[in-house]
Amino acid sequence: MNQQEKGYVSFVLHAHLPFIHHPESENYLEEEWLFEAICETYLPLLTNFKKLVSEGVDFRITMSMTPPLLNMLDNKLLQKRYIKYLQKHIELAKKELVRTSNDKRLNMLAHYYFNRYSNDLYLFKEIYQCNLIDGFKYFQDIGVLEIITCGATHGYFPILYINENTIRAQIGIGVQTYEKYFGRKPKGIWLPECRLYSRSR
Repeated sequence: MNQQEKGYVSFVLHAHLPFIHHPESENYLEEEWLFEAICETYLPLLTNFKKLVSEGVDFRITMSMTPPLLNMLDNKLLQKRYIKYLQKHIELAKKELVRTSNDKRLNMLAHYYFNRYSNDLYLFKEIYQCNLIDGFKYFQDIGVLEIITCGATHGYFPILYINENTIRAQIGIGVQTYEKYFGRKPKGIWLPECRLYSRSR
């Protein structure tokens, strides 16, 4: 019986959100998609990367960060609105602490959210100085995280390929955006809804 060749599995984290920004109003629900993603995905990732490094765990992770996401994370107005989002939720959690004081189970939940949003505010303002991109760049620079790029708008390439120039522009802007934030060319690209492509080292 012939020994079968070993295969390899690579899990790639794909970080993307559609670009949404409405400077004319603070009441667009869609902007909260970004704020929720920061709380529930990007800050926890950075926290756990830091924990792994501090514990001496030799890990390697690949993740994409798309141009729309990078541009939103770098947007000063969205950063200010994220802080307001956290402050609003902290205030609500404070009120829930009082309202649920006679219900131990619900009060514990209120404590959880008060502590969580307070910690998120501390991390975002004090630790990362509102710059999560540099937070991820640090882990790439020390060699435990490989960040790859994506098409400019996360467009579906098989449909866009009706015009080859569109594909070239998608990739070109994706590379330019990556270089702007990470200071070098990307080693790979997430082809939207298709697959990962990585150049040989």
